[in-house]
Amino acid sequence: MDDRTAIQSFSIHDIAIEAGSQATVSIPVSQQVTGLNSALALKVMHGAMPGPAIFVSGAIHGDEIIGTAVIQRLLEQLSPERLAGTIIFAPAVNIYGFASHSRYLPDRRDLNRSFPGSEKGSLAAQLAHTFLTHVIDRCSLGIDIHSAAKHRYNLPQIRIASGSPYLSELAMAFGAPIIIESPLRPGSMRALAAERETPMLLLEAGEALRFDRFAIDVGVAGVLRVLAHIGMVEGDDGLGDVEVPLRSTRSSWVRAPRGGVSRRVCRSGDVVREGDLLARVGGLFGEDPEDLVSPSNGVIIGHATLPIVNQGDALFHVAEVEALDHAGEHADSIVEALAVSEPPFPAAPLLDEDEVL
Repeated sequence: MDDRTAIQSFSIHDIAIEAGSQATVSIPVSQQVTGLNSALALKVMHGAMPGPAIFVSGAIHGDEIIGTAVIQRLLEQLSPERLAGTIIFAPAVNIYGFASHSRYLPDRRDLNRSFPGSEKGSLAAQLAHTFLTHVIDRCSLGIDIHSAAKHRYNLPQIRIASGSPYLSELAMAFGAPIIIESPLRPGSMRALAAERETPMLLLEAGEALRFDRFAIDVGVAGVLRVLAHIGMVEGDDGLGDVEVPLRSTRSSWVRAPRGGVSRRVCRSGDVVREGDLLARVGGLFGEDPEDLVSPSNGVIIGHATLPIVNQGDALFHVAEVEALDHAGEHADSIVEALAVSEPPFPAAPLLDEDEVL
């Protein structure tokens, strides 16, 4: 007898998905100004073997499309026949912002400050309630993928709530360059999941409205390592060979001392020490340049990509790291250090930005 006959189907909305299969599910959310219905698109992969149910989500901010690319690559590499448990993929949670290339919903609300939402509330509240009901409340783990805002870049980093050994273990398995312990914000998906005792990893990587090869590669390999670690797929979770990622509980932004044109010396991934030169900002003719220096020993985890700046613009995000000697042991850049290591899973084909559908 086929083992999968003993595994119950996974029901979501009005669809029952049999073991060892997958299906695309469209869950109605609200009605658009055109009178047409809008829906949350999910791909549900229900494994042939028993295991946990988890979700992987992207674009809760509509212009943060890195998660969409990561999910596309994961779907190319995973199959329900070799999966233990169930994965709900949500490549564009903020369907409205995703279509309009906007971080927000049409009512200018931030979906990631709108949880738990309500069935009869605002558009943001309706979408948050739909995702909570059909996805978060069905799962025992979530991996939510974000990127920096427009004209900013984030070094791939895992953000977790402090005080959870299990989340620390999962973050280590993910294997991003750095782990950031950050507080939970009211109304966020991560805060809501914590209230429901659903652990969540948040990956920050890349920049808005762009596909970045390195960020996507880290995201795909990281999710696969987590799946291996919790026994959903066969494979090495990497914990036996991967060096301990850097860890930080404090970070600070370095701001432009004047308006003008910035000439960047450092970028995300660079290891810096207190007083190191990060950039110079001068006038239109390069006159009267002023230096930006690192306020602490650490790693640059984010930087502005637009060189035209106003006084006070945040140009560099520096995470303080105590064990800085470890960061610079093999390279001056965390990115360079990761580039020489072999990923535990084969790389999936990557799309260039002009290939985005």
